[in-house]
Amino acid sequence: MRKLGLIGGMSWVSTRLYFEQINRMVQKRTTPRTTAPLLIESLDFASLSALKDDADWDAATRNLIASAQRIEQAGAEGLVICANSMHRDFEKIAESVSIPILHAADCIGAKVVKEGKTNVALLGRRNVMTESFFRQRIVAHGVDLMAPDMDNVDAVDRVIHDELLVGKASRDAERLFKTIITQKEQRGSTAVILACTELELVVDVDANVLPIFDSARIHCAAAVDWIFGDQEA
Repeated sequence: MRKLGLIGGMSWVSTRLYFEQINRMVQKRTTPRTTAPLLIESLDFASLSALKDDADWDAATRNLIASAQRIEQAGAEGLVICANSMHRDFEKIAESVSIPILHAADCIGAKVVKEGKTNVALLGRRNVMTESFFRQRIVAHGVDLMAPDMDNVDAVDRVIHDELLVGKASRDAERLFKTIITQKEQRGSTAVILACTELELVVDVDANVLPIFDSARIHCAAAVDWIFGDQEA
């Protein structure tokens, strides 16, 4: 198995999920006692959770670049960033190291196309829903993404920031996302991409009104394929 690096801490909830999912998938392919060869650096999310302008994002990118370089120097042969919103400056981070980085949006796009879904809705942090850096990467695979519903963007981003990133999952949040997904179906969506790792805390991934593509599960599955040499970044 190849050694994989994880840039985590964004949030700790996401890092925990990546660690657990990757190990469970590795065990299914090997033995119940096998553990994944991982190097994890958990960043302090307090300095990364309220990015507002280009200067803030430049500082965050420098932080991620330094983390990627430390993980490479520690012996990782590949890398994943355990937060979709932090893929904003992916190219700069990827160029700073000589090891491959698996882009979450590429993994999602390939999976959605394979399943043959069209008119797909995307839910996540504000920048993931509204900016091009993540959406265009999915669309490049041939996915037809619905335009973001700006009436819901603030509510979704607020719940993620105020609750999910600190590990809180309220009934109000569950009801909100059930309503939003039902509205997506009524407006013609055939599936929903959960493009925020923590959304599985309040969205039933396996039993919902629409098929759910959970970005974390998809990213982790691709990471495990890479660990076993079945996929290249």
